[in-house]
Amino acid sequence: MRSLFRSRVPDDTPTVGPDPTTFPRIDGADLAAVFVGKRVAGDFYDSVRVSPERVLFGLLDVAGRRVDNNAILNAAQNVFRNFGTELFSRPDINESEAMTELNIRINRTLIESSSGVHSCPAFIGCYHERFGTLCYTNAGHTPGLLRDSSGIAELTSTGLPLGLFSHATSDAPTVGLEKGAAVLLVSRGVITCEGHHERSGQEFGLDAVKQLFQAAPVGSAQALCTAVLNAAGAFSAGTPSCDDRTALALVRTA
Repeated sequence: MRSLFRSRVPDDTPTVGPDPTTFPRIDGADLAAVFVGKRVAGDFYDSVRVSPERVLFGLLDVAGRRVDNNAILNAAQNVFRNFGTELFSRPDINESEAMTELNIRINRTLIESSSGVHSCPAFIGCYHERFGTLCYTNAGHTPGLLRDSSGIAELTSTGLPLGLFSHATSDAPTVGLEKGAAVLLVSRGVITCEGHHERSGQEFGLDAVKQLFQAAPVGSAQALCTAVLNAAGAFSAGTPSCDDRTALALVRTA
């Protein structure tokens, strides 16, 4: 499935953005991401198959305007794809250690590329097709949401945002996904978008995302992402968007 990744900048601004993402096919699972509106900030997602049984994906939010951040985004994508494949390609690896090492490398790359501090909340996960497990880190990102037969659980922060401290580390827990379970990630722009008219000054909030996620039928990952972004758009209709809005979902189908 091809992502809806786009980068829009003024026609007179020469720039080269990150390579578009084509999500790999996953045996027994579905992975997709959707964004709405213009890319004005630093939301960035990517996914790559790193071994016959593992798929790596991530949602990052680099601080600042996108037109100023392309070099940083390019550097982060290069490490994510190339070093991520190197770390996760062997069948006998410790996934938690590999995920921690990947976060350290992306963190240092962000600092080097920006020549200083450049905050980047990030959620990075590695899905194992055969085991149906997800090893992840949440570096100061909005909580990931895991829905299964027991309800919805938050995959909360396991470390500081990337790009701040050169020696920062992040824990990398692993969760199991039963058949029909789903993981949903949304960017900060979805959580903080403000309502209009009688909801002026109110934020959409994580609770609204949870309620929609709980009620959504088990289907495709792209349909789930679209439903969440449509709901946030309806909530804030008429209110100017000041941040990117992105959703990424992983659904275990078998």
